[in-house]
Amino acid sequence: MRVIAGEVKGFQLKGPPSRGTRPMTDKVRSALFSMLGSLGVEPDRVLDLYAGTGSLGIEALSRGALTAEFVEQNAAACAVIRANLAHTGYQDVTRVHQLPVATFLTRAGRPGPADVPFDLVILDPPYADPTIVATLTEVGASPLVQSGGVVALGHWPRLVPPARAGRLAQLRHRCHGDSCFSIFEVVADALDEATATEPDGPGQDTDGRGDGAAPGDRDRRTGR
Repeated sequence: MRVIAGEVKGFQLKGPPSRGTRPMTDKVRSALFSMLGSLGVEPDRVLDLYAGTGSLGIEALSRGALTAEFVEQNAAACAVIRANLAHTGYQDVTRVHQLPVATFLTRAGRPGPADVPFDLVILDPPYADPTIVATLTEVGASPLVQSGGVVALGHWPRLVPPARAGRLAQLRHRCHGDSCFSIFEVVADALDEATATEPDGPGQDTDGRGDGAAPGDRDRRTGR
């Protein structure tokens, strides 16, 4: 398993600690990121759920993402993620959360100051997980994403993802053998529209770039 493109292209990554972890193959990972590129998706902040070896989040970092967070409940897999981050030099711009995804999403939904939303959320859950669609919908309803964000789901061909899952609208769907991925956009709802009209005050810098624009204000996808 290797990084396919970008800054650390060709770096070999440690594989899963057991057969219970099924990382996305290089071929499918390449197709996923090619599809994201064709949609103009160039994220700054990435969230890798069911992270496994961390290969998806690391691929995003190599291709230009500024930060990434990884959520994985298995301790041995988290050790592999940290080793891969150290090997690729991304340990200082990442965080690894050893938690079930459901717990992470529950904590994200609690009232209180929210972190800056993620531009890209990637989920590659176990194929047999019966809660995949429910989790996908929960991600779309969470403060982890905002209108214009993108969510990518890895899944097997037996799962037919919905055209809509709450705030998520499907953009693309593709299969390669026994592996598939579907890409969704977070669409605006009434809450998003209300938030978008609230003034931030003159000259406020919300993302540290000095331009007064929050990450979600810059929709990088083409033709939008």
